[in-house]
Amino acid sequence: MARILTFLYGIIAYAVFFITFLYAIGFVGNIIVPKSIDSGVQGVFTKSILINVILLGLFAVQHSVMARPAFKRWWTKIIPEPIERSTYVLLSSLLLALLFWLWQPMIGSIWNVNNIFGSTILTGLFWLGWIIVLLSTFMINHFDLFGLRQVYLYMQRKEYTSVEFRSPALYRYMRHPIMTGFIIAFWATPQMTTGHLLFAIATTAYILIGVQLEEQDLLKFYGESYNQYRRQVSMLIPIIRKKR
Repeated sequence: MARILTFLYGIIAYAVFFITFLYAIGFVGNIIVPKSIDSGVQGVFTKSILINVILLGLFAVQHSVMARPAFKRWWTKIIPEPIERSTYVLLSSLLLALLFWLWQPMIGSIWNVNNIFGSTILTGLFWLGWIIVLLSTFMINHFDLFGLRQVYLYMQRKEYTSVEFRSPALYRYMRHPIMTGFIIAFWATPQMTTGHLLFAIATTAYILIGVQLEEQDLLKFYGESYNQYRRQVSMLIPIIRKKR
């Protein structure tokens, strides 16, 4: 029964993540969802920017701290190891949902591309970014990344083994295509408002810091194989380098 409940917990955590992910597309793109990045009436500017920075900071701190190996070693002394990843995914999703709920619109115009050709290009890049994000997760191991593999193996009474290091498809040309996709999706918009700009700057800065921390963890975990990969493949921009 405990193993079944663990598996159900992982399923619920994944479902919350996936709904949040879909909502994020609508939130950033101002499409379909009831509350988007630019919807609503703008309040006091200083109050709005303070609330939004706090919301972004809460997500960044949780998302980064809980991903560190030292935290995981401590955390798994409190919660069962099979649900560690699912719990991380669930908390990240809930904090992102909180950001969507409490986000304060800042609707001052930074740029507004009315030209049909330019607007179509930017909208296309927006969708391309999200497609890159989603496909990149499947290029490595989508279900391990979001905790489903861990709870499934636990339910099957099988020992969890870490995913082996490999660099398929987009990972042959850049080390972090998921983050590249996010950056494209956050910046590619025909109508850039003050609030959207704040969101794009803050998330891009977090990504640039976060990948540096992740790189150090990967180097410690995979050793020379990852170090060699770093020398051959660029971080975020698809540049083909000669093998050394």
